[in-house]
Parts: sequence; structure tokens; C-alpha cells
Amino acid sequence: MIRCVWEHNGPDTLLYAADYPGAFIRGETLNKAMGKMTAEIRSYCRWAGLNEPDDKGCQLIQEKTSSLLIRDADSDVLFDTERLPLSVAEYENLKALALASARDFQKLYEAVPDHHQSCVVPRKTFYSQIPRTAQEMYDHTRSVNSYYFAEIGVEADNSGYIAECRARGFALLERQPDFLQNSLFEGSYDEQWTLHKVLRRFIWHDRIHSRAMYRMAQKTFPGSSLPDPFHFFE
Repeated sequence: MIRCVWEHNGPDTLLYAADYPGAFIRGETLNKAMGKMTAEIRSYCRWAGLNEPDDKGCQLIQEKTSSLLIRDADSDVLFDTERLPLSVAEYENLKALALASARDFQKLYEAVPDHHQSCVVPRKTFYSQIPRTAQEMYDHTRSVNSYYFAEIGVEADNSGYIAECRARGFALLERQPDFLQNSLFEGSYDEQWTLHKVLRRFIWHDRIHSRAMYRMAQKTFPGSSLPDPFHFFE
């Protein structure tokens, strides 16, 4: 079974695959989200070079009732599994996935024919206007680098390519003694953070906006050849 964490505000659902860091589905209800999890795990395994699980049913292992705008992917859940210390191997694997995700996001961004055009209708979300163009999506996704690292006490920046600033953040993190203890931090807006959560959130956030960028580019530039490095639509 795919072990899942359910975060919801009423029926609005974010369903996460606990053992596939960053894999998630949004849904109007839990049942609708669970019905889409198989496709999410298939694309994730292709992206990460993993074997797909034989049994793709969902098993809920944690539930978080939220007052956030879940329908806009506003999230603050900390998985129970993200509270434990990390081994060197676990950290290196998660870091490799987070950096690969950043590089694949860059690959998709660079393939969009015009970074400043979009047919997406403007819409306001909990964090301001939704990013509409490839440039806005890229800038927004890169901008969480300093935010996420700051939540666990690392003063990172957002300069350069998305993979570059993320890698610099990890290098700064690794200078801290005992960073693999995965300490619990009380962050902004009373949200709890650990290093493990930051690693998962990077991949999760990339997947949100890479999927949106691909769909936007297909509609805005019909007939253009776009890579699908995350295997969302294969």
C-alpha cells in the first residue's frame, strides 16, 4: 500500500505519499485524490528511477485538519516520519532528489518558447497573484530557497539558477554541527519545520509549478515541442 498523509480543509484535500518525497495530489475530496494517486506515483517513479510498487492502494497513516487554503496548495503539515534523525545515506538521497528536481525544473523552463507570454487568466491566491508566465513561475519557485532554509536556521539566498542557490543552501547547512539530528524548529506563522520537511517541500513545490508551467506552455504555444522531465503526462 502507498502510505499517505492527508491534509484537508473540509473536503479540500492535499494527499501526500509519505515514502515518495514530494509526491502529492490535490482533490476536491479525499476519494478523488486517492483515485489519482496511482498516476502520481507512476510519474514519480519514472522521474526518480524507482520501481513502481505492485500494490498502489492508499493507506492513511496521518491526518491534519487545516484552516489553510488547501485548494491553493497552502500547506503546513509536518509528517510524523519527518521528525526522526536522518542517516547520512537518507540525507544524501533526499538532497540528490531535491537537486535533480531543481535541474529538471530549469530544463523545462528553458524549453518554453517565450518566458513572458501566457494565456493563463490572472487569479489571486493566498500568496498574491498566481504566477502566469514561465518567468513568473521560475522566479516564484526559486524564491522559496531562502524562505525554506531560513525556517531551519540557514541563511541562504535566491541568486543564480535554481539548482545553484539550492546547492549553496545545502553547503551552508552542512557546516552546522549535528544537522542530521533533524531538529524541530518553530518557524514563521507557527509552522513546524525540520530538515527532512524542507527536503520534501523543495520537491513538492517544484512539482506544483513544473506541472503548471508545462500545461501553460502547451496552451500558450500549441505545437511547440516541450520536454516532460517529470514524466507528468506520459
